[in-house]
Amino acid sequence: MKDILTFFFILIVSNLFSQRIHGYNTTPHDTTFVNIEEYSSDFVLDMRYATTNNFMNTKVYDCEKCYLRYKTVKALLNANQEFLKLGYKIKLFDCYRPTDVQKIMFDIVPNPTYVADPKKGSIHNRGCAVDLTLIDRNGNELDMGTTFDFFGVEAAHAYQNLSKEVLENRILLKTVLQNNGFNPIKSEWWHYNLKQDTLDNLSNFKWNCD
Repeated sequence: MKDILTFFFILIVSNLFSQRIHGYNTTPHDTTFVNIEEYSSDFVLDMRYATTNNFMNTKVYDCEKCYLRYKTVKALLNANQEFLKLGYKIKLFDCYRPTDVQKIMFDIVPNPTYVADPKKGSIHNRGCAVDLTLIDRNGNELDMGTTFDFFGVEAAHAYQNLSKEVLENRILLKTVLQNNGFNPIKSEWWHYNLKQDTLDNLSNFKWNCD
């Protein structure tokens, strides 16, 4: 009887070890692309490039999905928890972006101040950048002074000819995101890069819409 129990114990442990080796029931690697909706329902998605409501007036994503490197998702989860305590939550406009889409964007707006040159690639193409804003408990966007993808000086962090409310909203967004591992870019209040992004490869993978 003892031998039989020992056999089944070894069999169970061996099976669990095999599952871990083959990637089942394990935490993703930091560089793995994951769907943020599988980790939290506290984000609102408004993926503009899956619609015609964008600066291109063209739908370039097949469906509304937010994929990012797992390490980026973890940082966003932490930031969003802080915002939730304050009565806000993150609304996402764009996440990972395939390099094919980057080429389309640059053809339309060939200005690297606003759209990264596809020859060098964008941090979006590496799965470590997000375009976002904040919404309140009623689902209303906080006033940030311009719309998303506004290509003008008014969208820059350094631009100060704005109302006190707008400046405070931008500071709130910036402060919490920086405290959770993100860096802003100068020209766009909505764009944030994960600080530890530089070694990740550009990607052109397409997510499944099923």
